[in-house]
Amino acid sequence: MKRSNAPKAPLKWDASDNDGSPLYAGVKQMILDRIQSGEWPPKHRVPSENELVAELGVSKMTANRALRELASEGELVRIQGVGSFVAERKGYSELFEVRNIAEEIDERGHTHQASVVVLAQETAAPDVADALGLPIGAPVFHSLIVHSENGVPVQIEDRFVNPEAAPGYLEQDFTAQTPNAYLTAEAPLSGSEHIVEAAMPQPWECKLLVILRTEPCLLIRRRTWSSKRAVSFARLVYPGNRYRLESRNGKMSDE
Repeated sequence: MKRSNAPKAPLKWDASDNDGSPLYAGVKQMILDRIQSGEWPPKHRVPSENELVAELGVSKMTANRALRELASEGELVRIQGVGSFVAERKGYSELFEVRNIAEEIDERGHTHQASVVVLAQETAAPDVADALGLPIGAPVFHSLIVHSENGVPVQIEDRFVNPEAAPGYLEQDFTAQTPNAYLTAEAPLSGSEHIVEAAMPQPWECKLLVILRTEPCLLIRRRTWSSKRAVSFARLVYPGNRYRLESRNGKMSDE
């Protein structure tokens, strides 16, 4: 993802204008003002903690809290060893609709990339066997894929597939098409189940998503069926500050 350089114009902020609020809140607002005015557009690198300390005369703790809270609120994306950047508008998924993440990203005018970490046949562990209605130890297909939007990881897709439902699964190039697209064509969807929860990332997930251990994630456990046969069981992990889910039901009117 191409990112712009740090601003050359000096930062202007007067702590006396902070109306008694904590200093970190004033620093946050100064950064937000520049983002909301368009002065700092998406992907723009914001000043580092050390730069904020030097230019604003605040403590490193104050600068850290301001940047950390803006990241947790989805205004910034912090990448270890690289810096903090103005976030693009969060991607989103329809909560009760099984959609192709590549299509969602394309609809936003962005670029989807997929990195295949695992694609292999394994034996079903008890939880996978239960989810797919198979005996423990039965053969299953396993894929682990990281989906990125404009070069930024937005989803880990950890999926187990019933070989009887999609026998050619391991032969597919999932950098060219998503498992969702392949399975929808191979075993048309007749039903789905979603369980949504907040979760702290595991160390290996932090590495794949390029996030800190302290950054919460959105976890979706999804099962799909075709003609009453379980097709796949997927564990989808999203960085909480890079994604959101939406659900709308029934008639709606702006009147």
